[in-house]
Amino acid sequence: MFKIIPIKNGFSNIKGIHCSGVNAGFKTEGYDVGYIHSDVVCDLAYTFTTNKFQAAPIKYVLNNNITKTNFLLLNSKNANALTGQKGIDDISELMKECHKKFENLTNPIMSSTGVIGVRLDKDKIKSAINSFVLETDTQKVSQAIMTTDSYPKTVTFKVILDNDETFTISAIAKGAGMINPAMATMLCFVVTDANISDDMTEILQEVVNETFNAISVDGDTSTNDSCFLMTTREGAYNKTAFKEALKLTLQKLSFDILKDGEGANKLVAFEIKGAKNKDEAIKISQALSNSLLVKTALFGEDPNWGRIASTIGASGCECDENKLTISFENILVYDKGEIYFDEETENKAAQIMKKDEFRIICDLGLNDGQFTSYGCDLSYEYVKINADYRT
Repeated sequence: MFKIIPIKNGFSNIKGIHCSGVNAGFKTEGYDVGYIHSDVVCDLAYTFTTNKFQAAPIKYVLNNNITKTNFLLLNSKNANALTGQKGIDDISELMKECHKKFENLTNPIMSSTGVIGVRLDKDKIKSAINSFVLETDTQKVSQAIMTTDSYPKTVTFKVILDNDETFTISAIAKGAGMINPAMATMLCFVVTDANISDDMTEILQEVVNETFNAISVDGDTSTNDSCFLMTTREGAYNKTAFKEALKLTLQKLSFDILKDGEGANKLVAFEIKGAKNKDEAIKISQALSNSLLVKTALFGEDPNWGRIASTIGASGCECDENKLTISFENILVYDKGEIYFDEETENKAAQIMKKDEFRIICDLGLNDGQFTSYGCDLSYEYVKINADYRT
């Protein structure tokens, strides 16, 4: 057995990790350029967006086949996406500036978020690099990657194994809009001292599939979606314990992203059971979390179960109205062709929808496929934020 304990103070819990943020002038106030630096070279794993137009920072990592690093340069307000070879060359130039500022860097990389289709302002970023001081301030770096986020997203766990050996896992993330991760605009940076086995990429992908790939704010997959995992390998390790701690870490950040969805008020779980197989359960669950009609019903606190059923039927997956059941938590509204939606039942379902968090459960009655996706409502505020995003 093992214990997983939430702790405070972020990256400062991991020996040799430094991080901070500065204002380079991209935001009127607050931090907009930051870094994560390790005294030792870290093994690196990552999952990236499946958007065909991957941003320059992602191409830079993939083109150079980078699997070890000890420095990440981070910026907000500019995604450096759809900027062609010049965007990649800009990163190379900035990495040279990082080498000048810090000694003994190995394969420094960059991650960006913000407006698509604009070249980086290299002069401002170079000035930021040269103003970095070596400290460990998780709040500064987590704020430096925020765009429309209303608060920084951080989490840290300490894991105590049976033999009293320990390891720590700490992470920051950004994301509020353009959220439909298909990795494999959200970014996540996980740092640990766990002496992870050689299959860290597979472990990361597995956990990402159950967390970040199971959430949707608006159904849009960014050009920049990235989840990085770095390890100093200076702590203990147990694979089962690590996977559980990583899942708790990414799930916590996933839910923070949904709760902070641009204008969002509700976090809703779409639990699919009884599907033909897991793949179809995933497809149906994600169709529900992405549906604009479902999202607007959530915002209006309207238990319009017909929109749920219609979305399932439109998913392209096997389904049968005479085997389907739909419930708002414990309130059954549709059962294998029978409608249970009188005034009393509708009022009970509507009361459930007034909660900040709840579950909609759909059992297709076909087989054992199951999956749960998570989504949020779509509000007036979302339209307002994204209508004038560039200004």
